[in-house]
Amino acid sequence: MTIYAAVIGTGFAARKRVEALRDIPQVQLVAVVSRNPERAQHFGEQQQIATVTDTESLWLKQPLDLVFICTVNADHGALVQQALEHNKHVVVEYPLALDVEHGAQLVALARERQRLLHVEHIELIGGLHLAMKRHMAAIGKPHYINYRTFAPKQPAPQKWSYCPELVGFPPMAALSRIQRLTDLLGPVDDVACQGMVQPSGLDYFRRCVYSAQLRFCNGALAELTYGKGEGIWQRSRYIEIRGEAGCLSFDGNQGCLVTASGEQVITAAPRKGLFQKDTHGVVEHLLNGKPLYVQPEDSLYSLRVAATLQQAMELGQRVTVSG
Repeated sequence: MTIYAAVIGTGFAARKRVEALRDIPQVQLVAVVSRNPERAQHFGEQQQIATVTDTESLWLKQPLDLVFICTVNADHGALVQQALEHNKHVVVEYPLALDVEHGAQLVALARERQRLLHVEHIELIGGLHLAMKRHMAAIGKPHYINYRTFAPKQPAPQKWSYCPELVGFPPMAALSRIQRLTDLLGPVDDVACQGMVQPSGLDYFRRCVYSAQLRFCNGALAELTYGKGEGIWQRSRYIEIRGEAGCLSFDGNQGCLVTASGEQVITAAPRKGLFQKDTHGVVEHLLNGKPLYVQPEDSLYSLRVAATLQQAMELGQRVTVSG
């Protein structure tokens, strides 16, 4: 069986998808399309893939079974809907959509059409997350989590990921942080959020910093801090989970487990080959029915938590997460 696939987008994720798909003999890449036709043409020539001028032309292309959506966040929801309405299997980089109710409709549509809808969350198959899951039992019932990521950029680029209209609410655009926490700790009871965005003029921002507090249904309290752009200065990816029997922390890929029996150094595997692993998993699912590591409902729930964070920030008060 041959799976005929197309890619929407020409950025980093699109390149990684193409590289992974080329390693799978059962897949044939038939087209690439982009919001920028010139960029699509250049990308297609580099990767030796046919290009189409727009998504309307893509849906008419035959044969076509599977579409990878790797473009700007603001276009995800509409493109997923178009693909499902044309009975295509869909892989989309998170977030599924910038509107949570639209996301719910897409999950329902995929179920109705019996099409695959896979929202990429490669953080869940990375070495850090797997190492955390292996050692969670050692700390007992978790009660406090501190998770912060900072990404400096000097100067901040004028690209879509720094454009509020295209990237969306920053904690929603950085949905992997919430997804990691919900995967480890389960559903969220209520949230609070504060944030600031420093505009750079026109349609872009120079810096964003957000501080969120999530109270989980199991009683754990998590502080989630996210920032990127100018004035951040030092890159950081740090997480600690304190429990009744110990503490598990990671600074980058270097971790430490502290319990009554002492300290244990943990080194997580580097973040390499995750798009390849994700892509191969999708093909294995389509060909052989192998279960995927994440369900669209899981990502939709994290999207709902992010939307509640936005509501809490706008209202200036704690808000209960529905659903």
